[in-house]
Amino acid sequence: MRNKKAAVGSKNRAKVHAVQDVLIQEHIEVVSVAALSQVAAQPFSDDETKEGAVNRARGALDATEADFGFGLEGGVSEWQGTLYLCNWGALATRSGQLYTAAGLRLPLPTDIAALLYDGLELSKALKQAVPHVDVSQGAVGYLTNGLLTRKTMFSEVVRACYGQYRLATDKLH
Repeated sequence: MRNKKAAVGSKNRAKVHAVQDVLIQEHIEVVSVAALSQVAAQPFSDDETKEGAVNRARGALDATEADFGFGLEGGVSEWQGTLYLCNWGALATRSGQLYTAAGLRLPLPTDIAALLYDGLELSKALKQAVPHVDVSQGAVGYLTNGLLTRKTMFSEVVRACYGQYRLATDKLH
């Protein structure tokens, strides 16, 4: 019996490492492929961010011989007049099952939010608003003063999607 294989619909190191960290104990091989989100470069709602994750998961599956595909997408979403950082994950299977999960929500400072409303992508807005700060860990690293990273943020939605998948497949056996 061959080992399972998972595909990540991104070449982004934080996203790929998040999947690898979760699946390493499962002895599942992880491959990464560039898969299009088919949404705006800066997703601007939970719906659009989730759609990007689903499209990446399905794209990863279509581009490989993997057993399942992961899609991870970061975006922003407005709630009660405040713009929040958000992220979504999706796991798509060969049999057509889809498991999704949303992750962390953090309010964006008003100066960064204003730049996003003006059309900048989050990474560019962050660099413009706080040029003196190392933003290598993205907005989540900046907003949590380094206590969270992009990888840890995405790891949680990977765990949630994979946990749903395991629950469903364990019930079959």
